[in-house]
Amino acid sequence: MSRHRFATAVAVTATVCATIAGCGSELVAEPGPPAAELRVEVVATHPHDPEAFTQGLEIDEGELLEGTGRTGRSWVAARPVDISDGGIALAAAERTRVPLGDDLFGEGITVVGDEVWQLTWKDGTAVVRDRHTLSERRRVDYDGEGWGLCAQPERLVMSDGTADLIFRDAATFDELGRITVHREGRAVAKLNELECTADGSVYANVWQTDEIVRIDPSTGRVEARIDAAPLRDLLPEGADVDVLNGIAHIPGTDRFLVTGKYWPTLFEVRFVP
Repeated sequence: MSRHRFATAVAVTATVCATIAGCGSELVAEPGPPAAELRVEVVATHPHDPEAFTQGLEIDEGELLEGTGRTGRSWVAARPVDISDGGIALAAAERTRVPLGDDLFGEGITVVGDEVWQLTWKDGTAVVRDRHTLSERRRVDYDGEGWGLCAQPERLVMSDGTADLIFRDAATFDELGRITVHREGRAVAKLNELECTADGSVYANVWQTDEIVRIDPSTGRVEARIDAAPLRDLLPEGADVDVLNGIAHIPGTDRFLVTGKYWPTLFEVRFVP
C-alpha cells in the first residue's frame, strides 16, 4: 500500500472505528472490504434462569449446555432440547447441574468428544469434565485470563478479553498460535463468549456492548457485525439484567440462541441484513 493510500485508510478507519465498541486506534492490518451490517430477527423466545451469570452456551447432542460465573457461585448445567424445522423446544428442567466449587470464577465452555472444557477467569485453570455427568476429570493450567471458548475440528479457540483469538490443542490445551481480530484494519478488543460454527466462522460477543461479530479465524477479519441491541427492548420491564453474553448455534439450522447475564429470556434468532 502506498503512503498516500495508507494515510487515507487510517483516516477512514479512524472515523468508522469511532462508532465501534472495543475498536482500537492502531491500524493492525490492511483495511479490507467493509463488514456486513446485520440485525437480529427474533423467531421465538424461551425461558432462561434469571440467576444465571451466563459465560458459555452451546448445543451438543440434544442438550443445551450452559456455564456461569461469579466466584464460588459458578456452575455447569445440561438441559435436553428438541430441535425441529419449526424451532427448538427446551425441557422444563435441567438434566444435571454441577457447581465449579473451590471459589473459582467460571468462564466459557465447549464440548470436545466425550469431554466438556470449562475456563476460569483469573485462576489460570481449565476444568475438563465428563460430557454426560459433568463431573470433573482433570485440570489443566494456562497463562493469562480465560474468557470464551469454542471448538473447531482440529483445535480449540479461546478469547482472553483482548483482541486476540488463541488457538489451543484440544487434548493438551497447549497454545498453537493466535491471531488479532480486526475490523476495517483496527483491532476489536474485549472479545468474550465464542461460538464456532460448521462453516469455519467464529462468533464473538464484544464485552459490555450489544454487539456480536462474525470472524474469519484464518485472517482475523470481522466479516459481519450483528446489532443485538433490540433484544433488550423485548426483555420484561424492570428486569435486573447485565450484559449480553451467550451465543449457541442451533445445529442444522440458520438460527442461534442468544442471551445475557441474568437475562430471563433466551432469544431464538436469525442474523439477517
